Amino acid sequence: MSTHISVPPQALLERILTLEIVRVTERAAVSSARLRGHGNEKAADQAAVDAMRRELNKLPIEGTIVIGEGERDEAPMLFIGEKVGMNAGPQVDIAVDPLEGTTLCAKNMPGSIATMAMADGGTLLHAPDVYMQKLAIGPGYAKGVVELDATPAENVRRLAKAKGVQPDGITVLVLDRPRHASIIESVRSTGAAVRLITDGDVAGVIHCADPDNTGVDMYLGTGGAPEGVLAAVALRCIGGQMQCRLILDSAEKIERAAKMGVNDPKMIYGIEDMARGDCLFAATGVTTGSLLSGVKFRKDGVIETETVVMRSVTGTVRYIKAEHRELAKFHLD
Repeated sequence: MSTHISVPPQALLERILTLEIVRVTERAAVSSARLRGHGNEKAADQAAVDAMRRELNKLPIEGTIVIGEGERDEAPMLFIGEKVGMNAGPQVDIAVDPLEGTTLCAKNMPGSIATMAMADGGTLLHAPDVYMQKLAIGPGYAKGVVELDATPAENVRRLAKAKGVQPDGITVLVLDRPRHASIIESVRSTGAAVRLITDGDVAGVIHCADPDNTGVDMYLGTGGAPEGVLAAVALRCIGGQMQCRLILDSAEKIERAAKMGVNDPKMIYGIEDMARGDCLFAATGVTTGSLLSGVKFRKDGVIETETVVMRSVTGTVRYIKAEHRELAKFHLD
């Protein structure tokens, strides 16, 4: 007797899209990986953008880019408001960072990734390309155990108490930037450890969600708002807390944010404020880092990739190691 498995059409489509966004980040990662170590950030980013746009336009969606390539990168854009997909299927919001860690890729340093998120239409924060204050911790803590407006030292002490350890048992991840000197000093004043990264704060925030394996308990500092929304989608899927505030320190930025629907310049955003509804997140390694292995070009012509893909409604996290033998799909010529 045969068994028939029935899957509702919408659920089937969502399951298909879970795999399809993996293909999008794989293509972007492979295209930019060919330029690892060449010292040309713009060329690597351009390769990732072109590959990502090409694959997005093959998907059965009505997609709108709400988080795109930023002006600060001076790179070709998957611009905010751009329509992608086959104009058939569900309406979705899309956030992209085709190559997070352009400098890491250009210098062939660890941790660059190709990443994107997809959510129900109208559910992702339309964040302007400005800086954003960010505070993130992993799952398992009471809401409000840490607060964006508390000092870094106070947040370390609060988290240590909640975790049942002394402050010297806490490790805080911070982008290595001069602007973060006071944060680093405040954290270290408690006896806690600081782990510095040169780039890649989407991956940095994700590290907080798995402290047992990463050794990271908290993420602190300012970074790009687009990356903050991408990280919020990931935490929607895997758990954790995040608080953010846009840094709108000029009339021009306040006006630009208002045009995107930001009415309160001082609002503190939680995860649900930045990413509501059903969300998908995917990231493929470009250079090998602590989150993902980078693209490998084997002597036999096979290309290997590693991708993490997550979905909020199920909380499922999949790591997909792929071997690609049909290379025409990457348009590498």
